[in-house]
Amino acid sequence: MAIVISPQFVVIMIADLLTVATTVAIWQDGRMARSTNTQFAVAVHVLTYLAGVTEGRPASSEELSESTNVNPVYVRRVLGPLRDGGLVRSRPGVHGGWELATDARDVTLARIWRLLQGDDPVLGLHGPDPACAIGRGVQKSLTALDRAVADAVATELERFTVHDVLVGGVTAPATPRHR
Repeated sequence: MAIVISPQFVVIMIADLLTVATTVAIWQDGRMARSTNTQFAVAVHVLTYLAGVTEGRPASSEELSESTNVNPVYVRRVLGPLRDGGLVRSRPGVHGGWELATDARDVTLARIWRLLQGDDPVLGLHGPDPACAIGRGVQKSLTALDRAVADAVATELERFTVHDVLVGGVTAPATPRHR
């Protein structure tokens, strides 16, 4: 589904596992704007790394940072909600670090999505002028649409686990789903 927002760009919402219902701006010259929220992707990467590479030993934030190619502070920021959700635990000390707190087969991608996304809007909603009747109506509609998109993302992600990512068992549907 494509919605024209302005002459400069088009927004495409794709409820597909590989794009995780991200809103992507495509500029008229064909360039794509990059998503600025990478927490879900980094979280899946970190959990998959812990499930497959560490062989039971903890991994430092620096080691996870090297694998994900992001700053160790950002890795720790992503690990916080995962720890609060019981997916990882940290071990203090010289040989400490991060480890999985549960079996990778029991961690669905939907669980990760919910821990990181919470109630935040998926579509990047804005706050219209409360005095504008059109703005209030648009906001109400977009809020309902945002909830539907978030539910669709979670439903799709429920089909896969961190173990599936580890063994390469996540694939896109053979044909796009259309209504």
